[in-house]
Amino acid sequence: MLELMPSLGMWRPAVSGQRCAVATIVAAGGSVPRPLGTSMLVSEHGDVLGSLSGGCVEGAVVEAALQAMHDGGSRLESFGYSAEDAFAVGLTCGGELEVHIQPSGPAGLDLALLNAASGGSSLALIRRLDAAGGAVVVPDPARFSAAGSRELSDLLGGDDAVIRAAAAQLEPLLHGGRAGLVRLAPAEGCGGSVSEAEPITLFVESRLPAARMLIFGANDFGAALLPAGKLLGYEVTLCDARSAFSSQGRFLAADHLVTAWPHRYLAAEAAAGRIDSRTVVCVLTHDPKFDIPLLETALDLDLAYVGAMGSRRSHRQRIVGLLACGIPTDALERLHSPIGLDLGAVTPAEVAVSITAEILASRAPRPASAVGSLKDGAGPIHQTNTPEQSKVTPWT
Repeated sequence: MLELMPSLGMWRPAVSGQRCAVATIVAAGGSVPRPLGTSMLVSEHGDVLGSLSGGCVEGAVVEAALQAMHDGGSRLESFGYSAEDAFAVGLTCGGELEVHIQPSGPAGLDLALLNAASGGSSLALIRRLDAAGGAVVVPDPARFSAAGSRELSDLLGGDDAVIRAAAAQLEPLLHGGRAGLVRLAPAEGCGGSVSEAEPITLFVESRLPAARMLIFGANDFGAALLPAGKLLGYEVTLCDARSAFSSQGRFLAADHLVTAWPHRYLAAEAAAGRIDSRTVVCVLTHDPKFDIPLLETALDLDLAYVGAMGSRRSHRQRIVGLLACGIPTDALERLHSPIGLDLGAVTPAEVAVSITAEILASRAPRPASAVGSLKDGAGPIHQTNTPEQSKVTPWT
């Protein structure tokens, strides 16, 4: 739903006050085209904003959304693939989807609330999918704590035991900027028998500010990597100590253009709290007087990726220099050097593809060494649910 929020203020049905329903992927299995949290809005006249599957199930979802608005209640629809029925609505990729459909309005999703909050880069939406319904917006998910959370108290009725049980699953999702389904099962000792207490189901979507990509080296390779990083959604900084290089017009597309010694800039950004575990560092200076102190600083931080450009000979010399600085061998294992996947890249544009491909591979739930052509693999193409998205926590 969060990905649709920037468009809400321009979508005619929402602006004109039409009734709408939001359909959201809340569970998935096998190979599916879109991740959890992907949403589609349907107006009372059948207008659509967004897409769930690229066309496989949208028609059936629109019909279900119109029916939900007519009935006034939420519903959960399941879609899979049936080889026996060629005309059945389902996913030809063989995956399975659970789609929650919720009408807007006083008892449903508050589009006005979402629209008002859509300007922030950091935001989370927690929706209650069980019979009680309701939704709350959390403005700063990275700092969310269940203790003293007015939003969570409003959504769950102020029950401390329920809030504690919810926090065990909500906080990792909110702090990590992820989406997931949270199921809370009643347990003995919560003021009545298990059969008297209704289970609670929450769906959370969390959006953090864009992760940072720090490119060190104002050269042809930095110029090519800059737009590639922005294409992946990173907030891109280009840094070089030489003002004659960093002041060139071809680097003006960077979100931040810095003239400073690379290792000093990185250390200052870390000390100011502007570096986190999602940050990517690409060292393209290819000069030991810059590379060694910069990598010494980078490998001492909790970063998502650290890569350095150079030949294999340069890499060996770099390792010797870093060991001489006292960098432990286990920290050197995190260094991607020479930088990039082995794609046969030669030109700066090709090298940028190689680097971004390795960054994507490093984020995947499998080692980069296992990355290969899809045609040579087996199993689902798309990532399936993680344990956090399916476990049930009892409250006591």
